[in-house]
Amino acid sequence: MLPATSLKIIRPPLQGLLRALPDTLHSEVFAHLFNHLLKGQRMAEQLGDLEGKRLCLSITDSRSELLFVIHGQRFVRLPKSEAPAPWDVRIAGHLDDFWLLVTRSEDPDTLFFHRRLVLEGETETGLYIKNMLDALDFDWDAHFEAVLGARLGSLAGQAVRHLRLDRWFGGDALHP
Repeated sequence: MLPATSLKIIRPPLQGLLRALPDTLHSEVFAHLFNHLLKGQRMAEQLGDLEGKRLCLSITDSRSELLFVIHGQRFVRLPKSEAPAPWDVRIAGHLDDFWLLVTRSEDPDTLFFHRRLVLEGETETGLYIKNMLDALDFDWDAHFEAVLGARLGSLAGQAVRHLRLDRWFGGDALHP
């Protein structure tokens, strides 16, 4: 898990980028990042159940809306449309709360229960996404193997454990 101090360091430049650059650029960058991180993960298979669903991540304190559609078990940037709600499910919250979710510093149920992150839209789809986030257990070894192959992936996992980087990034999956 990333140290809490990292948020204090990362927040100002990240908020500046979110405010200065267009949401379509952020959506494109995050779609590539999400798709890369999904390599080797069980969650990628679960995305098949969401085929064609449109997801909006609304970062309220930077007034950013990132729009995606799930297609072929991948996130694809969704252009903004003229429709009042160009999404099926919207997750809204402050940047800090999304950071806590992503770094697993806070339990997703807690963030949603205390309404720090708010789900709107299709109830069934929203609950499915929330449950996926709650069950997320990132498997770094599977990711390294999917990206680098078995031999290099194993070496990368060993290097991360040796350097103790796993403790910053939810490293339980790296400890057999």
